[in-house]
Amino acid sequence: MRHRQLGSSDLQVSEISLGSWLTYSGGVEADATAACTRAAFDAGITFFDTANVYGRGAAEEAWGRILADYRREDYVLATKVYFPMSRTDRGLSPAQIHKQIDASLRRLATDHVDLYQCHRFDAETPIEDTMEALAEVVRAGKARFLGISEWTPDQIRAGLAACPDDVTIVSSQPQYSMLWRAPEAEVFPTTAEHGISNIVWSPMAEGVLTGKYKPGEPVPVDSRAASDEMNGFIRQKLTDRTLEAVQRLVPIAEGAGLSMAEMALAWVLRRPELASAIVGASRPEQVHANAAAAGIELTADTLTAIDEALGDVPVTGQQLGPGASAAITHR
Repeated sequence: MRHRQLGSSDLQVSEISLGSWLTYSGGVEADATAACTRAAFDAGITFFDTANVYGRGAAEEAWGRILADYRREDYVLATKVYFPMSRTDRGLSPAQIHKQIDASLRRLATDHVDLYQCHRFDAETPIEDTMEALAEVVRAGKARFLGISEWTPDQIRAGLAACPDDVTIVSSQPQYSMLWRAPEAEVFPTTAEHGISNIVWSPMAEGVLTGKYKPGEPVPVDSRAASDEMNGFIRQKLTDRTLEAVQRLVPIAEGAGLSMAEMALAWVLRRPELASAIVGASRPEQVHANAAAAGIELTADTLTAIDEALGDVPVTGQQLGPGASAAITHR
């Protein structure tokens, strides 16, 4: 497993990281969650990403129990804040930030997270209030560094300008894959300009890029798409046009001696703006298969073949991520 520097922080994160968005928030059983986490350590994965809203705290609680078996200094732990935890608890106001970090730390059974991320931009709260409250979290030792997710370039610049002198934003977490290339337009150039690393989510398009979903065929019964708990986002990707394009990638991966998953992960990791690609897994063997992508470099011919196979199917140009807005509020 290779590691990369996370922005201007002193953190080294594994190129492949384990996420808990759908799987460990209730999509799989506790035993599977523990087995996948152990498999991650075995495979050299040391970066774990979660959020308070995943299962309304369930994912954090699961890792709080499991990670207690490991030395705290042996892994990098990230969580997020923004989405509703109740009818009244949501957003990035100072009161919410302080309340939610304390609740996350209790569930995670730790005294600090390495990376505390704004899950989205809160246009209802002045950005100055948000960044000052996050700085207080860092000064209190509850988080070591700050990150963001699905902020627009203008929001990133506003957040940086509002940071007190002793803190800054070190990471950005956008969606990025062969099928969703929107960050290339403006987000990657903006983060590169300011020394911010990207930690990308859904690099395999929720499993679509593994090729297991075939056009005109029912989804596999043991897949994410067949699960009512986990198929909310993937359904929009399961069009015949998209699935036919993905099937055209199969011979390219075979010709390169790679699995589809390895090729998809190597494709996103080719970008120097990335520090890590977050993967989900419901079985230990998936963790090891994904971890094998670290260090793979695709040839120019393979990259060209991928673009030709996908044609105009991928989403390009600056796009708002799910649940994001472009608005900014100042004091």
